[in-house]
Amino acid sequence: MDLFTARDIVKRYSNHLALDRVTINVPEATIFGLLGPNGAGKTTLLRIINQITAPDEGELFFSGRKLNPDDISTFGYLPEERGLYKKMKVGEQALYLAQLKGLSRSEAMNKLKHWFIKFEIQAWWNKKVEELSKGMQQKVQFVTTILHEPRLLIFDEPFSGFDPINANLLKHEVLELKKKGATIIFSTHDMGSVEELCDNITLINQSRTILEGNVQDIKMKYRSNVFEIGFMGDPAIMLEKLNHRCELVDQQQDKMLQRIKIRIDEKMTGNDLLQLVIPLVSVASFNEVIPTMNEIFIRVVNAQNQSSKPESHE
Repeated sequence: MDLFTARDIVKRYSNHLALDRVTINVPEATIFGLLGPNGAGKTTLLRIINQITAPDEGELFFSGRKLNPDDISTFGYLPEERGLYKKMKVGEQALYLAQLKGLSRSEAMNKLKHWFIKFEIQAWWNKKVEELSKGMQQKVQFVTTILHEPRLLIFDEPFSGFDPINANLLKHEVLELKKKGATIIFSTHDMGSVEELCDNITLINQSRTILEGNVQDIKMKYRSNVFEIGFMGDPAIMLEKLNHRCELVDQQQDKMLQRIKIRIDEKMTGNDLLQLVIPLVSVASFNEVIPTMNEIFIRVVNAQNQSSKPESHE
């Protein structure tokens, strides 16, 4: 079941079309990746979902009915541009934001104590926000975003500014929130994080949806029949045998092993290739090369950009 749906969303700013009939369907208790290059329209859509701005056309649905203003209390939004008051003390501000989301002071205090201990940030309680690094500020704002246990969490570039250790800490917490039933919309440029975290994605470019679906299904759709073989033996003998049925993509030597990447024709399977190779060399490893989300992102965006260029009449 979809917890949230944005259907045929259109948003214009003066002469700029920011969103052109974009639709997203976010299943409950999943992590949904909203992807796209800078200027594609991602942040505009997130602002519409949070009712910060309204669409010119289209409809929003939450939990099987039309979204209404009261639903925002069950959302948690971590924008890319952080919004903490720099002159306020960390603890004072965290309590204030928690109470805005409906928690009592005592409940907020208990929950904040748990998270400040968990993130090892107890020493920051009486410091002013401006005394903290960008990464420290993000930790505090992450805590205030999730404290009221929202049904829908919206993270816009949540890991920017973090070192790898703290980025992994937050990724672990995001996955834990999903396990507990939270639904998460996650916007990022980091395709590695998409592969680690996301169940489904929508890719927007030039204000339009150009790719959507389950992450693993998309990766399988864009595979290109390339296999990597690690082996001991003479590569020339093997390549001569495969010459008419396969295309050499890459060849290198890794310590004691030779490694080649081969693209097979559509009539062949991986098993066919392996049966051809086994009599010729000693195979140490054999696997299909599945494209990464980063490779797919670049491929699909570049294809659309090329197709939308005006034709030359020279």
